[in-house]
Amino acid sequence: MTKTIRSNCPRDCYDGCGIVAQVDAGKRARIGGDPEHPISRGSLCSKCGVAYNGVFQDETARLTTPLRRVGEKGSAEFAATSWDEALGTIADKLATIIDRHGAESILTMKYSGTLSLLAFFFPDRWVNHTGASQVDYGTICNAAGGLAWELLFGCSDKGFDPRTAKDSDCIVVWGANPSHCAPHMHRHWLKDSPASVVVIDPVRTETAAAADLHLQLRPGSDAALAFGLLHMLRDIGAFDDAFINTHTSGFDEISADIDRCTPEWTASQTGIPVADIEKAARLYAAGPALLWCGQGLQRQPMGGNVMRAAGLLPALTGNIGKPGAGFYYLNESAGIAGVDFDELTGAQLARGKPETVGALDLADRLSDPDEFRAFMVWNTNPLASCSDQQKLRVACSRDDLFTVAIDLFETDTVRYADIVLPAASFLEFDDITYSYMNLIVGAQSKVLEPIGESLPNQEIFRRLSAAMKLDEPSLYETDEAVIARLLEQCDVGYDFNELQRRGHFAVGGDEPLDLYKDLEFDTPGGRIEIASDKAEELGLPRVALPLVDEQPANGLLRLLSPASNWRMNDSYANEPRLEKRAGPAELFISAPDAERLGISHGAAVTVSNESGAIDLVAQVDDIVLPGTVLSYKGRWPSREPGDRNLNFLHAGRKCDMAESTSVHGLLVAVAPAGG
Repeated sequence: MTKTIRSNCPRDCYDGCGIVAQVDAGKRARIGGDPEHPISRGSLCSKCGVAYNGVFQDETARLTTPLRRVGEKGSAEFAATSWDEALGTIADKLATIIDRHGAESILTMKYSGTLSLLAFFFPDRWVNHTGASQVDYGTICNAAGGLAWELLFGCSDKGFDPRTAKDSDCIVVWGANPSHCAPHMHRHWLKDSPASVVVIDPVRTETAAAADLHLQLRPGSDAALAFGLLHMLRDIGAFDDAFINTHTSGFDEISADIDRCTPEWTASQTGIPVADIEKAARLYAAGPALLWCGQGLQRQPMGGNVMRAAGLLPALTGNIGKPGAGFYYLNESAGIAGVDFDELTGAQLARGKPETVGALDLADRLSDPDEFRAFMVWNTNPLASCSDQQKLRVACSRDDLFTVAIDLFETDTVRYADIVLPAASFLEFDDITYSYMNLIVGAQSKVLEPIGESLPNQEIFRRLSAAMKLDEPSLYETDEAVIARLLEQCDVGYDFNELQRRGHFAVGGDEPLDLYKDLEFDTPGGRIEIASDKAEELGLPRVALPLVDEQPANGLLRLLSPASNWRMNDSYANEPRLEKRAGPAELFISAPDAERLGISHGAAVTVSNESGAIDLVAQVDDIVLPGTVLSYKGRWPSREPGDRNLNFLHAGRKCDMAESTSVHGLLVAVAPAGG
């Protein structure tokens, strides 16, 4: 007899899809999209639909028992052990390290392998209680944009409700590629809205190709474009003077910069024709208008400044606080629903201010035996996703660095662990999911029994707490108790069983929420701070500036490494069918650059800089501009020729804010392989 179970996807994705699982005893579950879910509409994306029906249920691919290292670090030579022995070893090692060097010498690192509330946040209780150090994972992803919009708007995790697109006349998608990163938003949301769609991106993505207007600007010229659009918007009378006077501060400090950024100057800096700049301004001016700034936008040398500049469009045109208008970088949908994240993470357990390490500093900091003696990793694979890969391998090879890896699969990072603990997949335990775009909270339902001896993250940390004889009660709170309280905080009026039956709930009900209806902002002055005293205190410019990155010189090219259509960051790199569909790692290069360098379509090329070199397959294509090349991220080095991926080229250079990544500013040389 087939059993039908409704669940939701907890991946690091804008969509936040609903799932229906068909379960027959003794067979693999069939995982598909929930036809009653407003986002998935009965289908899953090309990544999740394959992986959830494939490698996630493949016992031969999963880690099924705790392991202890018996070979050299990096060799992936392990022997099976029991949970009691593994946790006992970890507890003894950590106790010794804490006694001799302090808890701060334990470095913990997690990221977005799963974003369900318990699996992602519950382990933070253990981290806070012990006083262990933490990697600031935002620095590898979105910290610069977060700080930029906190300076401007007071927060970065509350934007427009996507449902308000029905009332919009224009949607600007700036530095995001929904076709790869939000496929259901690309397929349905953008097409269903009556709004004109403007895409601003140096790459001709599928979303850009389908838009009403694509502004294919030179990488690094986004701030100049923002000021050029503002110049045109003011010229055509689209500034909302009453809104500016009442709800912003510091406009006078950027007025002169807006004056000098004429369409002709903007065209010279961005490479965009004047006519297209004018058309974009008029489409936005028709309003109400929505602005979606993607997380990839701020991963460039002046990414924080770019975000502050782009955010001026809604601020100066008054496209805030009314149907069909607004701005968006992230929506913390669970927090908007009422979830108390401080309680969930055990923030009150923190012993002082924990030591934090920027992700771009990981290789250097982990190399120092006087600073860190243990490294604990879950929900992430830093030996694929972080910069300075060669240096990081050496650091993780230290015999005096006790490393614990918690994962579903034998990742590159797992290969360097002393103890490996098998994690259960989201199909194997109950939890609550949320979206960071759509205002939806859902049930994550247990579909299958955990494969082998695998356990959910939260249960692993409960057992570790017990092995360490920790006496803080909140470290042992059950899933059922936490889930019940989360639903109480969300004030839904029913229990988890009912949420499972419904599948999900929309935050605020059926009608779109206007999250800025009151036009109140969490800045020191309560207004949108175009000029920021806090920015000045941080050593940053008081205002956004119309800056442009220098163009590559000496024959170098700017390398972009956006998300692949076949992977979710570094997830799914070990799914055989997706590997086959993706094919070998490619480098997209424009025809003029290929001709100049003597590179033909399909030829092997070497991409190099001072950090290293990697061989790729050339794809001559006009999706990129001359001076720019592109290669999609997400591959595991251990599954690639030469045991390398793109992060062997990334030296960890930081952008202008929050010690965040500038990975889209890499400069490389490209030559025929062996040339």
